[in-house]
Amino acid sequence: MKDKSKVCLAFILTIFLWASAFPLIKITLNDFTAENVSVLRLIIACLILLIISWVKKIPLPDIKDIPIILLLGFCGFTVYHTALSFGEYHVSAGVASLIVSTTPIFLALLATYFLKERFSKLAWLGSFVAFIGVAFISLGNGETLNTMILGVVLVLLASIGESIYFVFQTNYLKKYGFIPFTIYTIIAGSLFMVVFLPGAIGELQAASMTSIISVLYLGAFPTVIPYIALAYTIKKIGVSDATMSLYLTPAVSLILAYILLGEIPSVLAIIGGVITLIGVTITSNHSKESI
Repeated sequence: MKDKSKVCLAFILTIFLWASAFPLIKITLNDFTAENVSVLRLIIACLILLIISWVKKIPLPDIKDIPIILLLGFCGFTVYHTALSFGEYHVSAGVASLIVSTTPIFLALLATYFLKERFSKLAWLGSFVAFIGVAFISLGNGETLNTMILGVVLVLLASIGESIYFVFQTNYLKKYGFIPFTIYTIIAGSLFMVVFLPGAIGELQAASMTSIISVLYLGAFPTVIPYIALAYTIKKIGVSDATMSLYLTPAVSLILAYILLGEIPSVLAIIGGVITLIGVTITSNHSKESI
């Protein structure tokens, strides 16, 4: 019962904190460029994690694992955060969260190709349905065609980066534990962003207090806690079941986007979101069945 309660709490934290990131990113883009939002939240996360590492006396990873840690840190943090922030220039916070909900499909496809898991015909159908939903979301975004396509592609790129991170972390979670490995990869992802730090500090000096608080929140909460919480649930119940939490994230994000930004998605975007989530659910539930 104690483990079930911990998994449930991890689900709730993952859903709420990740959902809150989408509208908060939109707020920070009023004063920061996308790459500077990403570097600031990652550097803040790094500082917090370095303190945790020191307190818990977490050892350094094996030298032979550093290349894969750098690669996964780049995909899961550098690519994800930067592509998502750039994507939110062109799509609303709620729409971005709906598109990111396709992550379980990319997870299933990567697991099929690299981990030799089976991908049933019904799973392929679910994937097709989900991307029809993404098309509806895009058409309901209210932007010009070029802007819409660019925004959707960037958010999908973020989703692919995140999927690579989650698929290939499993063996390293077993070796290092979920907290140490998450710390290693967040720090690794931050290293690729250091080049943007001088510009970010310059923007920080001129930013509004609202944007500064939003960046601090993004670095301290959605960038750190959900990854540790999701890594914990993956360790306890597996990748497919753990990422079920992603299905509820868009719904919470849409509510928060309305409260914080006054965003109201179009009817077409809502229909697309429902179609996408149906497709993702079909794919995740049947990706491991026999063809």
